[in-house]
Amino acid sequence: MVTWYYRSVFDELEDMRKYLEVLNQQIYGTTPVALLPAAGGSVVKMLPVQPTIRPVDVSENDDEVVITAGMIAGIAKKNIVLELINSRALEITCVQTDETTQENGGYYHREHTIQSMTRIVPLPEPVTEDGASATFKDGVLEVHLKKIAKGSRGKIPVD
Repeated sequence: MVTWYYRSVFDELEDMRKYLEVLNQQIYGTTPVALLPAAGGSVVKMLPVQPTIRPVDVSENDDEVVITAGMIAGIAKKNIVLELINSRALEITCVQTDETTQENGGYYHREHTIQSMTRIVPLPEPVTEDGASATFKDGVLEVHLKKIAKGSRGKIPVD
């Protein structure tokens, strides 16, 4: 009788998943204080770059929902797009592009940078775009959306 010992592709994928979890824990699971050098010691790891999460605050009044969002630094008002996906979700999109060209001794150095952000904000109450307003000042976007008036309830007769 012959016994074959082999690993399936699913075992390899599971090993890879575990390895990535360990790497993720090493990068994002440590505190920046733990990564600072001790007195007279040397740095073993670099401080991790945490992904920037822009704060979004959703509040509601009697007749409107107010969304306040921090935006990308240096973004212009013309680059912000607001879209009401449905009555319960608002999509905020902004794209900032910048291109610089320098000439130095017959050589050209050209840099093209793109920063973008897309957030879908769930809303606590159904809203409408009628009467909506938005302001952008000092890197903070504030959107006012009117709530949809609740319809009256009633019984429907069955014929």
